[in-house]
Amino acid sequence: MKKIKIADGIHMLSMNVEDMLFEGIWEIANGVTLNSYIVKGDKTAIIDGVIGWDGVPETLYKILGEIDVDPKEIDYLIVNHMEPDHSGWIESFKKINDDFTIVCTDKAAKLVTSFYGDEENIRVVKEGDTLNLGKGKKLSFHPVPNVHWPDTMYTYESDTKTLFSCDMYGAFGKMDEHHFDDEMTDEEIEFFEDEGIRYFSNVMGTFAPMVKKAIKKSKELDIDIIAPGHGPIYRQNPQKIMSDYSRFCKYSSGSGKKEITILWGSMYGMTKKAVDFAETVLEREGLKVNSLEMPLESESEMVATVFKSAGVIIAAPTYEYKMFPPVAAAIEELGRKKITNKVAFRFGSYGWSGGAERELKEIIERNRMKWDFVEMVEFEGAPKSEDFNKIEEGILKLLENMKDKTI
Repeated sequence: MKKIKIADGIHMLSMNVEDMLFEGIWEIANGVTLNSYIVKGDKTAIIDGVIGWDGVPETLYKILGEIDVDPKEIDYLIVNHMEPDHSGWIESFKKINDDFTIVCTDKAAKLVTSFYGDEENIRVVKEGDTLNLGKGKKLSFHPVPNVHWPDTMYTYESDTKTLFSCDMYGAFGKMDEHHFDDEMTDEEIEFFEDEGIRYFSNVMGTFAPMVKKAIKKSKELDIDIIAPGHGPIYRQNPQKIMSDYSRFCKYSSGSGKKEITILWGSMYGMTKKAVDFAETVLEREGLKVNSLEMPLESESEMVATVFKSAGVIIAAPTYEYKMFPPVAAAIEELGRKKITNKVAFRFGSYGWSGGAERELKEIIERNRMKWDFVEMVEFEGAPKSEDFNKIEEGILKLLENMKDKTI
């Protein structure tokens, strides 16, 4: 765990976590940071505590001592969001300090009680409520419900103009030496762009309409620093991460980078022959191609890659009168994440009977995905020259449809 001073009277405590599934679902190949913040005036508040897997690590208390904070004298625990990666240390903390106030929204208060059995010392706050810590440190609270739980809020410190945004404006990815946007190399900036897309699509994408409202609320505050619960701190240009999140919301509703993702599976190589041909056509046309073979690709990577692409090709054979199951399951997950209005094209092989197309339409309609499909191409057994010609025509039509979607 590291301690980093981010402004006068404000420190970040940050730890890198690896070898876990985020929310018990999402693979995070490059790890993730858990960030907590200490705000010290005459009184002291800790915002979104850092947890260890066996409770609060002893190193946390040692580090608090190094910044002249006695854990027994912390006055307030600010709970921006009750998900246990932000609140899971409360139960352990109570063992050494039973005289503090939890500050949270009304919805979070119910969860504090149900998660940790604490029915006392809870202060419920609503939009614009304030907490004066002394020495110029004044906090205000701003609910941003369903980003991504109903209980979530921002905490804003007016002296340093710091927004503690919790999951909002976060990203996957470990941080080593550089924790601020103005310290990062070009490679690190690109890394956190990619990890931000993965994080948004995996965790926040379902709630994109609420994220838009949260962005608007951010812009109503005078912000110099954005300090999220995961990922880098933005002090040079906090507007950039706001702009990035606005763009990610557009990815959720059909826009994307000038890229094609081929989401595919093949039982015996027949559909793969068509995938290989499609890749040569796309490369000839100068498109970046993301090839995701299911079920070999992780669900986390699949969601993130389709999410950011302006165009999608689904290549899957018929299997027992339906779509090849790993590809069907992937599309169901995209529907759960409300990735809508993508332009797409589907092709695939069949043996004694088709049926993949029918199931694909059922999935798209059931999840209200509103994808705009080029006419599909199916072929019996291996693709023939006439099938390749149809696939090429479909790809060129898809590229034409992508033009208005590329940002």
